[in-house]
Amino acid sequence: MDKLNVSNFGPIKEANVAFGDLTFIVGPQATGKSLFLELFKLIVDKNNIVSTLKKNNLVIKDRNDLIDCYFGKGLSSLFNSNTKAIFNKKDFDIDSLIDLNRSAEEKIFYIPAQRIMSFDDGSPKGFINFNLSTPYILRSFSENLRLFIQDMPFDIFFSIDRYKNFGGKNNVLHSIFNEADIELHLNNFKRELKLKVGDMSIPFMAWSAGQKEFMPLFLAFYSLIAPTNLIKRPDYKWVIVEEPEMGLHPKAIESVLLEIIDLMNRGYKIVVSTHSSTFLDFAWTVNCIKKNDDDTFRKAMCELFGYEPDSAIDLFDNIKKKSIKTYFSAKSNADGVVFTDISSLDASNDNIDISEWGGLSSFAGRASDVVSKYIVG
Repeated sequence: MDKLNVSNFGPIKEANVAFGDLTFIVGPQATGKSLFLELFKLIVDKNNIVSTLKKNNLVIKDRNDLIDCYFGKGLSSLFNSNTKAIFNKKDFDIDSLIDLNRSAEEKIFYIPAQRIMSFDDGSPKGFINFNLSTPYILRSFSENLRLFIQDMPFDIFFSIDRYKNFGGKNNVLHSIFNEADIELHLNNFKRELKLKVGDMSIPFMAWSAGQKEFMPLFLAFYSLIAPTNLIKRPDYKWVIVEEPEMGLHPKAIESVLLEIIDLMNRGYKIVVSTHSSTFLDFAWTVNCIKKNDDDTFRKAMCELFGYEPDSAIDLFDNIKKKSIKTYFSAKSNADGVVFTDISSLDASNDNIDISEWGGLSSFAGRASDVVSKYIVG
């Protein structure tokens, strides 16, 4: 099991995370979730990252230059003399990255929370089209989408059988795009996406907020499963998804969860930071029913996602064999943020962080208590 131990990094006092096949990280805003995950990518993909920065003519003279170019300008104080990071028992030394010259394939595909900023009027922006204050993960993500679209055929390319037929009305296209298709057009030498509804081709900026928010996420998912003749994928081992629920209806969030399960079945290790209880509902359900026999487990998963008992069986076949971990990031005291393992999600646990799922179930619990106390028959 891969482990990352981080201490005294930015707001994080201590974070000891043993990743599962699927790992959820929950917690309030500004508790270091994104910084932890960005550091994880920097450690794993350091050669690729430094090489990419240098190829784009960014001058890196010292650690402050590197931190500013990667995390965003003005964040050099994230590291101090007491900062430590150990991944799989190997110490990480940020100063050792300055003189790296060897490139390597990316191992982590990172989908950032601010992904909507990757789109410029229907087309992903290139790496060099962002200002220097933009974090590396957003620039790199947008560049990956730009290269992916560059290899795609024109006209309709999202009315693919996998999405039209899989799960009937409980699929991504129906949940978010209804019966629309997505078209790829050439406009002034630039490829851009449009929504096709009947005879209309709707430009990106006229889409609904949820559709615009979801499109970069959907493109990212599709780029990871697309036929190999459309894109040459590097050897990704990990997929990090920040706040996949942003701007989405709860039914659409379920569809996103199905996509994450699909990626996990394809061998990717998935890490998700989230403020949505839907993902932890799923983890808790799996914890509770995984001791059932395989047929009963598959039936229960189908019921959870609203499928007929005999449908989507392949999708749920391997979940029992996968490890699911959950961590909660929160300020424990004046010293800073601590990451706590709450993977049991046990509602009867004396630790309120575990019993209330890092606060995600606290309001629902209080609502239930209030109704049972004050309801008038």
